[in-house]
Amino acid sequence: MLSSLGKGILTASTALFFKSMGYTTTAIKIDPYVNVDASTMNPYAHGEVFVTEDGGETDLDLGHYERFLHQNLTKNNNITTGKVYLNVIEKERKGEYLGQTVQIIPHVTDEIKRMIDEVAKDFDVAVVEIGGTVGDIEGLPFLEAARQMWVERRGDVAFVHVALVPVLSTTGEQKTKPLQHSVQELRRIGIQPHVVVGRSTKPLEPETKRKIALYSNLPEEAVFSDPDVEFVYEVPLRLAEQGYPKYLTKILGLEERKIELEYWVDFVNKLKSLPEGPTVAMVGKYTKLKDSYLSIIESLKHSAVEAGFMPKLKWVEVTDVERGKLSPEEAAEADGAIILPGFGKRGAEGKIAVIKELRERGVPTLGICFGMQMMVVEVARHLAGLEGANSEEVDPNTPHPVVALLDEQRKLKYLGGTMRLGAKPVIIMKGTKLWEAYKKTLVKERHRHRYDVNPKYLDKLEEAGLRVSAWSEGVPEGVELEGQEFWGVQYHPEFKSRPLQPSPVYTRFLKTLKFSASS
Repeated sequence: MLSSLGKGILTASTALFFKSMGYTTTAIKIDPYVNVDASTMNPYAHGEVFVTEDGGETDLDLGHYERFLHQNLTKNNNITTGKVYLNVIEKERKGEYLGQTVQIIPHVTDEIKRMIDEVAKDFDVAVVEIGGTVGDIEGLPFLEAARQMWVERRGDVAFVHVALVPVLSTTGEQKTKPLQHSVQELRRIGIQPHVVVGRSTKPLEPETKRKIALYSNLPEEAVFSDPDVEFVYEVPLRLAEQGYPKYLTKILGLEERKIELEYWVDFVNKLKSLPEGPTVAMVGKYTKLKDSYLSIIESLKHSAVEAGFMPKLKWVEVTDVERGKLSPEEAAEADGAIILPGFGKRGAEGKIAVIKELRERGVPTLGICFGMQMMVVEVARHLAGLEGANSEEVDPNTPHPVVALLDEQRKLKYLGGTMRLGAKPVIIMKGTKLWEAYKKTLVKERHRHRYDVNPKYLDKLEEAGLRVSAWSEGVPEGVELEGQEFWGVQYHPEFKSRPLQPSPVYTRFLKTLKFSASS
């Protein structure tokens, strides 16, 4: 077991199976890092920060869970070492341990079990993913808590172990030694897997499955193959073909019910049959790790089914533009562009240079969060004549702070968990591009920002052709340029996109490209 192996997709698939059988289901991600949440992490450290409806800044796997389950989760569905220890220390300070010496066992492990139970109590089934690698010091308390839960509840707990089965490039042989050693490590700490899933580039061969079963103390029917697929949404279908949900249901002693996945099969078939469409430039500064923009990538796939084509993604690293390695002209060679989120000064000028080129060429452009803010800065500088205009975040001394810190953010003591977060009501103006997307006045979308368009500059920006297309709690939420497909939103519509409920924002953007490509 190791990071980025696909445990999140397997967890989401497992949860999907139980829900499709009619069981109320939730999914929990355990992250052994000591951060309280993902709020202060650089995307290169852990991929995107996924935001829940209630404002939790969580691991990206919660995005997989929500997309597969088609249901909202909460900040409590992400448990971290930081959260656990914070709770334990607060209880100790309050005297709740009655003078005991507070220890990993039982106090920390009991708190882990309590936090899992608190989330799971309203559901028939809770699927819990323990992140990290078996044997890592930071993950041991969670594995011990899981072992204790099995001892205390027996038939109500099942362990599914996901491990790598590498294929040697020289011989094409599948090697089971890494998996054998991870199973041995699990058994050493008291956990015997009930099911083993082998992750490999290709399906497990019969001899490979036999060896895995033998060294895992399992029947061959308990070993399943999870090979690479074109789209992650295929994974549950491949597992269902092998009898994975049926076997897991038997292990848990649950009533075997028919799995209703026809709608999922239909979505996957449509996704796989899409023709390749126009090129979309993905303009950002974390492009070397595509997981930094995972929800946006998946949103485009959801909307692609509605649009009738799969866009070709062209990744534009804006720091390369700043260093002269890539010209704005080369970056803007696309049928459409998305100006991606990403806080901070690094890459901001590169984004602005690319945005200017896109606008002047008339390339349909959509900005998300910080991306929208940089579009406003570009318009302020080059259309409104506000020389030196910038965001206070990028340049605190700018003469024209067209993007400014929100008032409630000016007196904060901590950075973590203190942005404008979660679902907020958004009022959409009729006659705008956003209205065309939603066809309604009021929506709720998820936010993660400290800065926004400065209302003091709206008159000058509007004189230059920029229009506010949406508001939320007195804050501009959307902007667009009159007469051009040049628009953006402050919120993150990708966090609420689902395979069968694609984001109206990304769907409209793609349909605009389709029209442009065929006109």
